[in-house]
Amino acid sequence: MYHLMISRSVIVLHVFTLFASVLTGQAQKTDILLKGGHVIDAKNKIDAEMDVAISDGKIYEVAPDISAEGAKKVIDATGLYVVPGLIDPHTHVFVGSKSGFADGFNSVSPDDITLKAGITTVVDAGTSGWRNFPVFKKQVIDRSKTRVLAFLNIAGSGMTGFPSEEDINDMDARMTALVIKQFPDVIVGVKIGHYRGSEWAPFDRALEAGRIADVPLLVECHLPLLPLEGILDRMRPGDIYTHSFCTASDRMCLLDEQLKIRSFVLEAHKKGVRFDVGHGGGMFHFAIAVPAMEQGLLPDSFGSDLHRFSMNSGMKNMLDIMSKFLNMGMAIEDIVFRATWNTAISIKREDLGHLSEGAVADIAVLSVRRGSFGFIDTKGYKMAGDRRLEAELTIREGKVVWDQNGMAAKEWVKK
Repeated sequence: MYHLMISRSVIVLHVFTLFASVLTGQAQKTDILLKGGHVIDAKNKIDAEMDVAISDGKIYEVAPDISAEGAKKVIDATGLYVVPGLIDPHTHVFVGSKSGFADGFNSVSPDDITLKAGITTVVDAGTSGWRNFPVFKKQVIDRSKTRVLAFLNIAGSGMTGFPSEEDINDMDARMTALVIKQFPDVIVGVKIGHYRGSEWAPFDRALEAGRIADVPLLVECHLPLLPLEGILDRMRPGDIYTHSFCTASDRMCLLDEQLKIRSFVLEAHKKGVRFDVGHGGGMFHFAIAVPAMEQGLLPDSFGSDLHRFSMNSGMKNMLDIMSKFLNMGMAIEDIVFRATWNTAISIKREDLGHLSEGAVADIAVLSVRRGSFGFIDTKGYKMAGDRRLEAELTIREGKVVWDQNGMAAKEWVKK
């Protein structure tokens, strides 16, 4: 009997030790714990004060009042918005030594601007084509901390300028689709953008490439001789029209002369065509954006059209574009939805843009500064505003990659 009691005691002790070790192991799983922030996660319908736990580069838990016991780093996010990492679907980041955009000096190295704006994913808008995409991948995509995806230009060598960029003989739908299928984790669509002819062949070949590869088409619409109604009519549900809120000499505006949304634009919107901002250095005008928004034509995404010129003009970065719409009256919850989950849907990357448990831990912690600010469109007009979104902290794959005010840093005390 005595030996039996000893055995039972040993068993109970082992069970208790095992249970304690499991609890300790769970607590130690948390690498970063964001406490007290206002979480906005459209996919999971979260719009409330929550804690977010990160482990091994993934979202471990999102819940009210997660215990900080065992967490390696606890960050106080009280008073701030904790949202999925922002996705910029229109950039030019095939940076290189040449004079233009493709492998060129006019493109921008993504890490130079994205992370400090809460952006963890960018999509290059057709700067490369099927001929030079491998160079882009090796030179930029594989070396960037920012996640870099791509729309592949229907022009074989991408944005190399005229006349090569509009050589119909180099617009090969099957080769474009083949390269897309070779890199399905990186290439998310096809792009048609710069063509000054009147033939529909480039557009139709881009559509064909998208059909073969089962990816959306991004229409940048520097297509002056192709009628807007015909372009929107050819576009499929899920295809993306960018540069949506501007007047320009090489395209018809989405609004008519009385600033009313054209009927065929409404039909395209109803059909499921998606409209991206595509701000750039010349493609966003308050005179179009405000009445369009008042009539219910809202952007599905806040593409920046990032390049060397736009980043130093009225555009600045995607967060500044979001701030413009905030001051134009859009609710912050709607802005975050369109900058994260809705953009992920547009590019068919539904693994991104949310904070589901097990998802990659790409997170932006945003503040809303209040004061007196000025926002500039691409015609040089200023709109006054009283709120500006800023990135306080950016986390990419579970690691802090931007920390504006040392939220994640150790406190220094003078000795």
